[in-house]
Amino acid sequence: MFAEEIRRAAAVAAYVELPAVLAALWKAFGAGQITEAEAEELSSLIEAKRASQTAIRPPLRKPIGARPRTDASLERRRRWAASGRLPPNLASHFTTAEVAVLAVIAVEIAKGADCMLAIGHIASLAGVGETSVRRALRAAQTLGLITVEERRVSAFRNLTNVIRIVSLEWQAWIRLPRSGGGCQGKQGTNTRDSRLPKKWPLRPLKRAVERQSYTHLQTPKGLSGEERSRSRWVGANSISKR
Repeated sequence: MFAEEIRRAAAVAAYVELPAVLAALWKAFGAGQITEAEAEELSSLIEAKRASQTAIRPPLRKPIGARPRTDASLERRRRWAASGRLPPNLASHFTTAEVAVLAVIAVEIAKGADCMLAIGHIASLAGVGETSVRRALRAAQTLGLITVEERRVSAFRNLTNVIRIVSLEWQAWIRLPRSGGGCQGKQGTNTRDSRLPKKWPLRPLKRAVERQSYTHLQTPKGLSGEERSRSRWVGANSISKR
């Protein structure tokens, strides 16, 4: 009779309840309530049901990336990822959280020579978890983009790691003329002088007018030769004194 109860319980039990039914089976067998043949039969029945339900269960989806804790952290993550601190062909190898982490490192290196921020500090700035920071560093090291130097002081105390960018392409991208690289520079062409009217030199123009006036200088009619030359000399002298 006890074997029939276990059989009915195994028939209606869900997948997560089958281990408890199997444990009850072997407990009853140890107490002598069922025979060895019935125990083997029921055990085979339970194992077959577990195998069939395992085959039809959908595989668990492995989560990719870290879930942001707040809306502010999600905003920081997206802003850093869209800041353009990595070349597009390099950023395509990383997730959004990893791109945000590498963007923070790129900005820190652009300020000085190396990045010596702590893992938690980088995670808080990028809006991700510390696991995402470590995963991004490992992936970047595997691709040969950065180097991470560990500074061990003692068995229980370490200084922050020193992160350096060794990728020539990434270094050239950071040095582009903008804060972070990848966009057009802010300094434009000076068009102020080109919009102003050109100032013609007055002295050559004055000389040309004087020369033309002297060439077309006419003397009054009815004067003798000496008076005519004297009139021209007086007119030219008066023009030159202007």
